[in-house]
Amino acid sequence: MNLLIKNIHTLVQVEDKPKLLIKGKDMAKLKTIKDAYLYIEKDIISDFGKMNELPKKYLASSKNKIKEIDAKGKFVFPSFCDSHTHLVYAGNREIEYIDKIRGLSYEEIAKRGGGILNSAKKLHNTSEKDLYEQSLKRIEEIISLGTGAVEIKSGYGLNTEDEMKMLRVIKKLKVNTPLIIKATFLGAHAVPAEYKGRQSEYVDLIINEMIPMIAAEELADYIDVFCDRGFFTVEDTERILMAGLKYGLRPKIHANELDFSGGIQAGVKYNALSVDHLEFTGDKEIETLLQSETMPTLLPGAAFFLGMIEPPARKMIESGLPLALASDYNPGSSPSGNMKFIMSLGCIKLRLLPEEVINAVTINGAYAMGVSDVTGSIARGKKANVFITKEIPSYGFMPYAYGSNLIDTVILNGKVV
Repeated sequence: MNLLIKNIHTLVQVEDKPKLLIKGKDMAKLKTIKDAYLYIEKDIISDFGKMNELPKKYLASSKNKIKEIDAKGKFVFPSFCDSHTHLVYAGNREIEYIDKIRGLSYEEIAKRGGGILNSAKKLHNTSEKDLYEQSLKRIEEIISLGTGAVEIKSGYGLNTEDEMKMLRVIKKLKVNTPLIIKATFLGAHAVPAEYKGRQSEYVDLIINEMIPMIAAEELADYIDVFCDRGFFTVEDTERILMAGLKYGLRPKIHANELDFSGGIQAGVKYNALSVDHLEFTGDKEIETLLQSETMPTLLPGAAFFLGMIEPPARKMIESGLPLALASDYNPGSSPSGNMKFIMSLGCIKLRLLPEEVINAVTINGAYAMGVSDVTGSIARGKKANVFITKEIPSYGFMPYAYGSNLIDTVILNGKVV
C-alpha cells in the first residue's frame, strides 16, 4: 500500500539533486518545505512538495489504495543514520560507571581487566541465541528513537570464534529487522589478556585467520582498528588494513580518542570511509582530512560519558570539512543509541548549529556508512525511511528539548513500524 503524509508543518532535509555529503559552510544550510506533502510508493520516496501543489492522483479513493497520515503541526525528517555503534554486546558494565564516578579513567579501568576485556568475557559466556535476543531489544529501541540506518561493529569477541559469533548476530539482525545495517569487523578493538606482551602475534591472528574466515562467509562490510595510545599502533593498523583491503573490506578507524595517535593519517592513507572519535585533532590532521574522501565522525556521547575533552568541531567545519555525528552505542563509554540526544550534545558541547547537527546525523552519517545514495535525506528514489515528530514549533526544537521524546511515528521501508 502506498502512503501519503499530508499537511506537514515542515518537511526537513529536502534534496531535488541528491548529494553524497555536505561539508564546510554548506553544513549550516538546510532545505525545507513548509505546508508540505510526502508521497511514498511501496518502499521508496516517490514525490513531495507544497500542499497546494498536491496532485489529485495521490489522494485516496475507491480506485487506489493509499493510506493517508495527517501531519498537521508536525515535522517530517529523514531517519537518523547512526554510523558508529557497538550495540551487539552481552550484559552491561554499570559497575564501571561507579568506578568512573569515583575518579578512575577509561585507561585505568581497562588495565584492571575492565572495559573491552570485561565485555569480551561476558560475550564469550553468552550463547549466540541470547546475544541476538539482547541485541534485538536494542535495535527495537533505536528504531523507536528515529534511527533508520545503523553500522554495528564486532570487537567484543577478540578470538575467531566469538568475533564470528558477533558478526553472525549482526547478519541475522540485517535479515530480520527493517533497518539498513552495515557490519564492521573490529577484531583489533583491544589486545586479549592472553596476548599481553605478544601484541604482534594477536595482529597475526587477525590477519591470517580472522579476516579470511570472515570474508569467506561474507560477514562484514568494513574493517576497523582501534588505533590509539595503549591499543594498536600505526604499524599494527596498517598491517591489518592492508590485509582487509585484499578481501574487499574498506577501513573505518577508531582514531585519536586518547592522544595524537596517527590514526587519522593512517585512515586517510588507506582511504578509510570514516575516522571516528577525533578528540585529539590538530592542524596537521585537518589538512590531511581536507585532501581525502574520508568522513570525520564525532562521538559526543562517549566524550560526555567519559568526561573527555571535546574535538574541535567548529574549527573542522570552518576549515571546510564535513562532519558526521554518531552515538557510539556501547556498554562501557556510551550506553545510549538516542541520536536526538546526540544532536543536543552536538549543539551544547560542540557549539554546532541545529542545521549542522541535522546534516551530521542524516546525510553525513549515511555517507560514513556508505549508504548516502539510498538514505539520509528526503529525495525522490531514496528509501522511504522517515519519522514524523509530535507537534513542535521548529526543527531547532529537536536538539533544544534534549530530554523530550518528540518522535510520534516511525516509517521504515514505507511502512509504519
